[in-house]
Amino acid sequence: MPRSAPVEFRSGCPIASTLDLIGDKWTLVLLRDLVNGKTRFQEFLESPERIASNILTARLAQMEVNGLIVGELYQERPKRYAYRLTEAGARLLPVLHSICNWAGACLPNRWTPPDKFMRMMPKDVPIARTRKATRPRGR
Repeated sequence: MPRSAPVEFRSGCPIASTLDLIGDKWTLVLLRDLVNGKTRFQEFLESPERIASNILTARLAQMEVNGLIVGELYQERPKRYAYRLTEAGARLLPVLHSICNWAGACLPNRWTPPDKFMRMMPKDVPIARTRKATRPRGR
C-alpha cells in the first residue's frame, strides 16, 4: 500500500478540520460499508458507487494513517488485509445518520437506509482492538 501522511488541518475550526479528514468523495461511503460489515478490499469494490481500485487503495491507506481504520493481515501470499473501524471511526456513525436524515428530507428519490443501520450506535459497531496499524508502512 502506498505511504500516506496524516492529514494537515487548515485551521482549528472543528468543521474545517473534520472536512479535511473525511470530506472527500469516498471516506464516508467506506465508513458506511465498514459499519454495515464489509471488511475486505473486494467487498468495497462491489459497492454500488463503484470506487476504482487505485482510489480505494489510497483512501484505505489515508483512513488508516489518520486513525479511522486498522488493516489486519488475514492472508500472507498474496498479502491481504481486512479492515476494521477504530473507536474514532465508529464515533462517526451519528454523522452518517444525520446525513441520511437530511438526504431523506431534502433530496428527492433517495432510498431509505435500513432500520438496522439507522438504529445502530457507535458501541454496536465492532472496532479494532488497537488504533495502530498491524503492518509496516509502504512496500
